[in-house]
Amino acid sequence: MRQKGANGEGGLRQRVDGRWEARYSVEVDGAWQRRSVFGKTRVEVAQKLRSSLKARDDGAAPVRAKESVGSFLEGWLAGAESTLRPRTAMAYRQVIRDHLIPHLGRTPLARLRPEQIQAMHAAMLRKGRSPKTIANTTGVLHAALQQACRWRLIPANVASLVRPPHRARPEMHVLDPEQVRALLDAADEAEDPYATLWALALSTGLRQGELLGLAWADIDLERGLLHVRRSLTHLPTGDVLGEPKSASSRRSVRLGQAIVDRLARHRSAGLVATGPVFRRDDGRPLSSSIVLKAWHQALKRAGLPLIRFHDARHSVATTLLARGLSPRLVADVLGHANVSTTLAVYAHSTASQHDQAAAILGEALG
Repeated sequence: MRQKGANGEGGLRQRVDGRWEARYSVEVDGAWQRRSVFGKTRVEVAQKLRSSLKARDDGAAPVRAKESVGSFLEGWLAGAESTLRPRTAMAYRQVIRDHLIPHLGRTPLARLRPEQIQAMHAAMLRKGRSPKTIANTTGVLHAALQQACRWRLIPANVASLVRPPHRARPEMHVLDPEQVRALLDAADEAEDPYATLWALALSTGLRQGELLGLAWADIDLERGLLHVRRSLTHLPTGDVLGEPKSASSRRSVRLGQAIVDRLARHRSAGLVATGPVFRRDDGRPLSSSIVLKAWHQALKRAGLPLIRFHDARHSVATTLLARGLSPRLVADVLGHANVSTTLAVYAHSTASQHDQAAAILGEALG
């Protein structure tokens, strides 16, 4: 099924796979080349074709004929790196190096097709890559191609036409209040030097980087307030102290009296009231590897299952939601930008609240 357009204005056809395609011509380096746009319906493709033709006729800069996906990705990341968090830039660089360039690097940017991205997904699955890794890889590619669209180098972002493999949400492991007390009691009995770190993590839900980036100037023990102002990121080149994860991550957290007392004792024992709250003997902040090793030792000591340190944050959120606190308040405590994130991650907790609500309403009806 095909409908012809005017000269140079392409035609629409339905492909064997059911999708619609429209082709048109564009001048690149003095020669005319054929381009395609794709969509699920004829109307969608017709709209994309109009947009592409308008961009061409408005003088949008066409991508160079020899510009490959690999060279574009490297140039894009070099320009975007200053706007990214160090760990994000490192992750993007690794994705481009390990996945995108090996699979798509030699493909001309102007000729990248959805089928090639889908083939990359299949190849990564065969190599044992997880759906999460594939989704992250596609996300980096989508961000880069979106910039190419804004620069009017390509008419459409073909990465948006491909759906990554389904990602099953990993099972969440949390400590209940009784297990938290067991952990802290065992840490106190053993005089664990990191007992205050465990207590603060399990009473505030701060991220690891936020905890390790804390300075005494961020804590007001008299008012019972903790201010999250920075986060420590560990990179191969060394520790980097930078901004928190997002604008909403910059927040103030109220502290209960028990954790205020622990922090006061921790400060007195260290005889230092400035600099990092949690530090090594030489004054440097703790590293994530040190924290993870000590965390697992603390769990073993208390006879508890070995879980990630990040699961202390999940434990806080689950406990607060189970006690009936609103997701909006829990989102504020955790520093989530949107309450939808809280609801998505902790759906199991909010579901139990809905069960309670249903039971209460059922009782009201007799």
